[in-house]
Amino acid sequence: MTELLCHTDAYLKTFKATVTAVDEELHAIILDKTAFYPGGGGQLCDTGTITADGTVYPVIKVKKSPEGILHEIDAAAGLPAVGTIINGEVDWERRYKMMRTHTAMHILCGVVFRDYGAQVTGGDMEPLKGRMDFEFENLSKDLVGVIEEAVNKEVAAARDVRVKILPREEAFQIPDLIRTKINLLPPGIPEVRTIEIVGLDLQADGGTHVANTREVGRMRIVDYKSKGKINKRIYVELDE
Repeated sequence: MTELLCHTDAYLKTFKATVTAVDEELHAIILDKTAFYPGGGGQLCDTGTITADGTVYPVIKVKKSPEGILHEIDAAAGLPAVGTIINGEVDWERRYKMMRTHTAMHILCGVVFRDYGAQVTGGDMEPLKGRMDFEFENLSKDLVGVIEEAVNKEVAAARDVRVKILPREEAFQIPDLIRTKINLLPPGIPEVRTIEIVGLDLQADGGTHVANTREVGRMRIVDYKSKGKINKRIYVELDE
């Protein structure tokens, strides 16, 4: 299996690793470790480059597989062979925007849960914008304005963001660890990764985040929609 370096250091931009498997059909390689995020939880996968023996390979998609993390390469040249030592580099501009956006979604989730007790029913994001669905029966323009003001207060509060990997038994003793309506954690996993915005939000999460809420920048709620009787969608954008 591939060690996910980004789970413990989201700011790691470059790394060395060894090719452990090659998938000719997918034009992809598996590494013993990687700083590339493979996607999940509404967050897009990373892109970037892998350099091996003087050849630079563009990484266009990264995803999980039973054997490890697949790095799909867009290149006519052959793939690096098993045992090759590579240098990986994450597209940092894209990654950092995703980190800001994902943390913004947690701030929104934390504020809505704290102030209104509403659980998350869905969500999605791309660099500097995203949407989140909540169990709201009623949502108005005035209430959206109140929520926007509250989330930006949390950004300005400069709250630290902490990552921990806990034994399953310890993690599930945390109240409200799962903020989604449906528990998406795979059954039987021995450890649970948690993201804590100190003083605001603590939940299970596998994505990459900034270290402090002030890095998120101003959040704007640009739209909201009703997606059912008790399901409301909020759209958020961040300043460049």
